[in-house]
Amino acid sequence: MNDSADRIAHGERGWEQRLREALAGSTDVEPRPMSRLDLPLRMHQLISSSEWLATLRRAAVLVPVVDRAEGPSVVLTVRSEQLRNHKGQISFPGGRRDDDDVDAVDTALREAEEEIGLPRQQVEVLGYLDDYPTMTRYRVTPVVGVIRDLPALRIDAAEVAQVFEVPLSLLLNPASFTQKHFFRGKLRLPFYEIQHGDYRIWGATAGMLWDLCRKVNEL
Repeated sequence: MNDSADRIAHGERGWEQRLREALAGSTDVEPRPMSRLDLPLRMHQLISSSEWLATLRRAAVLVPVVDRAEGPSVVLTVRSEQLRNHKGQISFPGGRRDDDDVDAVDTALREAEEEIGLPRQQVEVLGYLDDYPTMTRYRVTPVVGVIRDLPALRIDAAEVAQVFEVPLSLLLNPASFTQKHFFRGKLRLPFYEIQHGDYRIWGATAGMLWDLCRKVNEL
């Protein structure tokens, strides 16, 4: 276990300061940074172009960090089997930006309240991770927030099958992540994966968590 993860595992409150430092200066004002995806150079140049980014639909997710006595944890959801895309996969609360949403924070907090019944006033926003492009042509802005007292949640069964928590110490340890690849046509594309008990966290969700892990460990 690395130094950052070790401090968190032993319950030191330095975890919050390190998150604040890692996210300091982040904003949802354009131009937003794009996540490092370890893509082939040509494809990285493509997804970084303003023309390609303009074709993506905007979305936001909440990365909810719960301040617990035994150590902080991150709330994740298992998507309902009723959904059209990514059914049964693990994700953060979040979704597509509505026309009435003011910004990415508004989207993330609204979706978290709709999906798992998390009141927006319970969330203190710390900052943003880099935008993440998905295979379903969304550009997702991850909003990181701290929850001091997690209330009883009300799950929308049409969207969420289950809610669970993962220790933040696990997610800030680079050794928890495995990089794998899949093929889309002739392209060999990388993705990250984390195993937590019976839960396989992979794809965009693991990619966003890797971005958080990288930012904290680069301090």
